[in-house]
Amino acid sequence: MNTSEYLLRIGIETAVNADAEGLKLLHRQHLLNVPFENLDIHWKRRIVLDTDEFFKKIVDERRGGFCYELNGLFNILLRELGFRTRLVSARVFGEQGFGPEFDHAAIIVTIGELEYLVDVGFGDFTYEPLRIVADIEQHDREGEFVIRRAEYGVLETAKMIEGVWIPQYKFSTLGRHLSEFAEMCDFQQYSPKSHFTKGVLCSILTETGRTTLTGTRLIVTGNGERTETAVESKRDFEKHLQKDFGIVPTLIT
Repeated sequence: MNTSEYLLRIGIETAVNADAEGLKLLHRQHLLNVPFENLDIHWKRRIVLDTDEFFKKIVDERRGGFCYELNGLFNILLRELGFRTRLVSARVFGEQGFGPEFDHAAIIVTIGELEYLVDVGFGDFTYEPLRIVADIEQHDREGEFVIRRAEYGVLETAKMIEGVWIPQYKFSTLGRHLSEFAEMCDFQQYSPKSHFTKGVLCSILTETGRTTLTGTRLIVTGNGERTETAVESKRDFEKHLQKDFGIVPTLIT
């Protein structure tokens, strides 16, 4: 991996130490510069679990991706920079409860005797990594979070929403290989039951909030305010994609 190019992609021009402060910096900068998006699914471009392809898409083409791509590539960057990491399987919480194994890919980073949950591929989640300590509330720019014991070898992360702890996902502490996510990666991009096939999405964290583009709306939040703009045509969608996310559809479709 060309770590210098990757670091430039996320706005970092200096060396980063493999410590807690370095990890926080990398996490923040990734979220502020690389969008969470499922465009390839709707542009009929197959997503394969190949980190060389991830690098080409995210760094060379200045795109984003979904969890397997974003956390899959970020995991390699962290290792190249000297961090001890492992990719882990997570089960996302939704209307039907928790999803299946390999539903989501996250990262655990070990620094000394401390472990951190690192996730740059979940969309609207944390601004900085969460310390993996049970039942201790953690304040983040994006809200209040807690990690709880779910069952043996499995933890659950939850977010405080309107006074109630809402589960985000359960995650195993067992290290996994990227190839183990292949079946669920195919499900996510092809199954009509996958929420990724139901609508196009591109979302990125900003210094003051978040910008999200769907097939029908551009939603911008910042400093406690929220605005919505109707997306009325394909041309309108592509205009916002280029202006707000730096993605030029004509260069990649």
